[in-house]
Amino acid sequence: MPSATREPLGAGFSRLWTAAIASNLADGIGRTAVPLIATTLTRDPALIAGLSAVTFLPWLFFGIPAGMLLDRVDRRIAMAVANSLRFAVAAVVALLITTGELTIWSLYACVLAFGLGETVFDNATTTVVPALVGRGQLDRANGRMQSAEITIQNFIATPLAGFLFAAAIVLPVWLTGAGFLVAGLLALSIPAAAAHAHRAGSAGESVARPPLSAVVRFLWNDRFLRWMILLTSFTASALAFAQGSVVLLLLQTFHVPAALVGVVTAAIGIGALVGALVSSRFVERFGRGRVMFWAILVSGVGIVGVGLTGNVVVAIGAYAFGAFGVAVWNVPWGALRQAVIPSDMLGRALGIVRTIGWGLTPIATVLGGFVARIDLRLPFVIGGGLVVVATLVASRLILSASAQTPAEAPVPEGQPS
Repeated sequence: MPSATREPLGAGFSRLWTAAIASNLADGIGRTAVPLIATTLTRDPALIAGLSAVTFLPWLFFGIPAGMLLDRVDRRIAMAVANSLRFAVAAVVALLITTGELTIWSLYACVLAFGLGETVFDNATTTVVPALVGRGQLDRANGRMQSAEITIQNFIATPLAGFLFAAAIVLPVWLTGAGFLVAGLLALSIPAAAAHAHRAGSAGESVARPPLSAVVRFLWNDRFLRWMILLTSFTASALAFAQGSVVLLLLQTFHVPAALVGVVTAAIGIGALVGALVSSRFVERFGRGRVMFWAILVSGVGIVGVGLTGNVVVAIGAYAFGAFGVAVWNVPWGALRQAVIPSDMLGRALGIVRTIGWGLTPIATVLGGFVARIDLRLPFVIGGGLVVVATLVASRLILSASAQTPAEAPVPEGQPS
């Protein structure tokens, strides 16, 4: 019997997906190139980890304002402006490299500006999806978005960045900027009806948008969402604590050549890609709660494995195992948020969720960097162990995900009401 999740996702979603692919290409190149560039300026693990921390810092201060903005404006325009900003920042970095004026602190400033654009573009991408596909298609749509992100970043962008860096340090920076610019232009092709947050009344009239205080109350009064936000914030911080100095781990502990860092990352990405591709099928067969429980448990076990081995092949395998778990988790968790949060407050709600979760990430990343000064593998043991413990403690909460009731949502573009 055919399932609703197997129906075509539609032309509007395909346009959003294409814009996301271009942005992911730029993100993948940039996220590999920036730490490599930083290693030419310093070998301090804390400073390298600090760059990863700064990437998430804008979510702490601008995550909620970005969500408020996206619940009020044309999200296509917001995405285009955000990525135009990131293109301009990439151009500045390239200019500083060319003139020999780049310092670790100016690189920090540019990474911070990259993050400001990311809060808008990534939040907009997530909030537009429920308006383009049916409720029963959310797991599949999120799986396709994540599989594209993993494929582009790990198997194309990341290896490419390593080779470009080895050829000329400025090349990956220019390509990053070009990718952001193209993604911003492609975002303008998303259907206009899906680019605005709205809620219809009983006769189709517009209804006043709830204030931010109402969004906060909604998230706090929903017991499941409240505790899940706290749990995911904690596990995300633990994973960030583990991975902040991963570039130095590969270069110094496992002696991976700089040009091959992207190749190693691509190998790890195989696990994440498989997880994203099979996640929606797992949810259909086993239920959302059980899939989420085992996925996050697997992610913690894999990260611990990286810290317990001295063999580079075993470490890559364990890392891929953990990436598989993270990818399987992300698909149903993303779909669940889109389903249970009303569309007229989705932008601000996701801004709050990411502010709490990703806002704590910089602190955890920096702490992991200081611990890495003792041993570059130690943060993986601690971070992965914390994820495993948190998952076991919150097992009943996670398993209850299958029982959550979807909120009322607008009819997707092109589908009958």
